[in-house]
Amino acid sequence: MSFFKKLKEKFVKDFDLSEDKKQEEELKESEEQNELDDEEGENKEELPLEGETEVPLDEQEEFPQEEDDYKEDIFTDEVEDEENTVTDESEDEEVDALPVEEEEEDSIAAKFKRGLAKTRNSFSTKINDLVARYRTVDEDFFEELEEVLISADVGVNTVMEMIDELEMEVKRRNIKDTKQVKEVISEKLVEIYYGDDQAGDVEGLNENPDGLTIYLFVGVNGVGKTTTIGKLAHRLKAEGKKVTLAAGDTFRAGAIDQLEAWGDRVGVNTIKHSEGSDPAAVIFDGIKSAKSRNADVLICDTAGRLQNKVNLMNELSKVKRVIEREVPGAPHEVLLVLDATTGQNAMSQAKTFSEATDVSGIVLSKLDGTAKGGIVLAIRNELDIPVKLVGLGEKVTDLETFDAHAFVYGLFADMIEDYEDEENED
Repeated sequence: MSFFKKLKEKFVKDFDLSEDKKQEEELKESEEQNELDDEEGENKEELPLEGETEVPLDEQEEFPQEEDDYKEDIFTDEVEDEENTVTDESEDEEVDALPVEEEEEDSIAAKFKRGLAKTRNSFSTKINDLVARYRTVDEDFFEELEEVLISADVGVNTVMEMIDELEMEVKRRNIKDTKQVKEVISEKLVEIYYGDDQAGDVEGLNENPDGLTIYLFVGVNGVGKTTTIGKLAHRLKAEGKKVTLAAGDTFRAGAIDQLEAWGDRVGVNTIKHSEGSDPAAVIFDGIKSAKSRNADVLICDTAGRLQNKVNLMNELSKVKRVIEREVPGAPHEVLLVLDATTGQNAMSQAKTFSEATDVSGIVLSKLDGTAKGGIVLAIRNELDIPVKLVGLGEKVTDLETFDAHAFVYGLFADMIEDYEDEENED
């Protein structure tokens, strides 16, 4: 079976079924609502639609603060003059734009297809133009293909490796028509991502089966770290887990308030100290609180300023030692958040952090905002760090577990549809 056909069967059918199911549910909801309108008349109370389970912000109760044993630490040094507080406006705007209500779930195929639209439009156009200009597969064809892949930020080393494998595969299959190369490219992208690992070994977040799971987030300021933590907390809570946040970024003005705002929005507890406090002390209190509340997951935020400075890396190491001492085997993931729109600059950040901390996974935020989504492959292949989560949009549900097959489907969705049309013509 051809690789395009496998992707189509795996994702397109799910996508079509999810769309049909969504339409059926909307029709059913509409019919039920009409029946209720007829029965109750004008005096009926408006019932919420299925999926709208969250309480509006103005009706939410404030989450109770922690016990008295650390309440004093939280509020002792807080600054009361809010006019002098500096905040990160870009993150504030993004938080405010996200609704509290439960978003309608799309299929994984729909999310990756929508989220990779910019990369796909650029990449597919260049590939199709290349195929249209060459009737046969030759050295010139591969040289131009190399440029196309590099322009998508796949990474020079990864591209060179991929071109070598493509040339061998084309010879092995005796492929002459350039149209057939498109399918081989998609197949090789998946193979390069997984390498010698099995999908289950590099996909999804590790969990602690015997108690508290701790996720430590690292990354420079402005990459969407706070937003990602909020979205992950929302997702874990929707799965039935009890989540606590620890505001360990005590240096950036406004960081504590932003994380607490996310905690309020998604309905989880946030442990915080005053600005400028010792981050390791915040994480320590976060662990104590999470244990006392029988939380399933603790998500720890950390500072991101001056990522190349020794003192910050020492601070991260100190935080990690505190976590390891309090919960043996933790943190269960050290997740580095990178802004996909920065391209190769994200690679340099990943190298710096991976040298200072044991980064176990990458979170690529804003993947929907770049035409160079190939950075996923560059990070995985050149740093040997798996991409665990990707941000595919601004909605609270648009944080998705990375799946290389779904990624390639999103990248080649238009070509896969064209492939079906060509198959039908034949």
